[in-house]
Amino acid sequence: MHFDYTDKVKDLIARVTEFMDTNVYPAEKEYYGFVNAQQDRWAAVPPIMEELKDKAKAAGLWNLFLPESEYGSGLTNLEYAPLCEVMGRSSIGPEAFNCGAPDTGNMEVLVRYGSEEHKKQWLLPLLDGTIRSGFAMTEPDVASSDATNIQASIVRDGDEYVLNGRKWWTSGAGDPRCKILIFMGKTDPDGPRHQQQSMILVPMETPGVKLVRTLPVFGFDHAPHGHGEIDFDNVRVPASNLLLGEGRGFEIAQGRLGPGRIHHCMRLIGQAERAIEMMCQRAKSRVAFGRPLADQGLVRDAIAQSRIEVDQARLLVLKAAYMMDTVGNKAARKEIAMIKVMAPRMACAVIDRAIQIHGAAGVTTSGGLVGGWAWARALRLADGPDEVHLMSIAKQELGQH
Repeated sequence: MHFDYTDKVKDLIARVTEFMDTNVYPAEKEYYGFVNAQQDRWAAVPPIMEELKDKAKAAGLWNLFLPESEYGSGLTNLEYAPLCEVMGRSSIGPEAFNCGAPDTGNMEVLVRYGSEEHKKQWLLPLLDGTIRSGFAMTEPDVASSDATNIQASIVRDGDEYVLNGRKWWTSGAGDPRCKILIFMGKTDPDGPRHQQQSMILVPMETPGVKLVRTLPVFGFDHAPHGHGEIDFDNVRVPASNLLLGEGRGFEIAQGRLGPGRIHHCMRLIGQAERAIEMMCQRAKSRVAFGRPLADQGLVRDAIAQSRIEVDQARLLVLKAAYMMDTVGNKAARKEIAMIKVMAPRMACAVIDRAIQIHGAAGVTTSGGLVGGWAWARALRLADGPDEVHLMSIAKQELGQH
């Protein structure tokens, strides 16, 4: 495996980095200042975000995540990974480039499994960044880490499907721009275990779709994007909204989550890198017991340990990306599971050390460390908890003996 980046990728890394330095980091204060000033935090999108998106389009740094050259930039997972890391250094970075979750995964689904009408109606506006989307899979009443447990129903009735169920942690559902959901439910409860589920497109404005509440993550609401609990009560959508066919939902989910996990992990590495920078700046500028923190052995140990862990994580994620590109998602499933466990744990540990070195300043919400730690901790559950991935890794390892 050779992880040397091509000249094309090196150029993109430099351009994305410059864009982040020039536009994104300076916009963070204005973005969150706007959200915090709103009486209804879910009613409006900070205008600065639309400005950033326009600039990214003009700079040719738009939809970099999408491998299909017809719609995206044609980058492989390995080529996109370092760009995703740079974007992930800021919580508003991915959206500025139209590379934020869950839209990236949903767009990939529409490209690969959607009809021409689906692409015209939903994919093109998503690619243009004029609307956003949600992925409605997780349910409050079952262990949704095993997608075969999904209980929501999709029942055929003539030229329509009728949907019933309660979903939660549907990221993006609170966003006023969220116009389309990909809903996972059972079309054949008695069929083979992995062929019971299907996925179907559900416009947010469809009668019977009710946003019950938005869900904070360790106290952070992530407005105006957020995560929603949604009730689907006899929701009727055209039969043509079904993706790929009945019983293909699990297949779509597996294809969707592989690249998404690479993206999540690389964003976490970006957050961890920024935490190391903050850690070092604080250690060199803060004096305690007569000398800078940077001269304290325990602080140096924390910095060194963090560097080791971040670089280890990056190499493993790049290996997983390389394998996905060369041998496919199925053959890379162990590596994908490994990074899903390792990257959030690494980010939690690195950011926690940065918090400790910042002392009282580290536990405030204004410094960015607490929000980053909270999201990294949540990702130990999102897309499947650590325990599920560890079980999969061990099963594959034992199978070799």
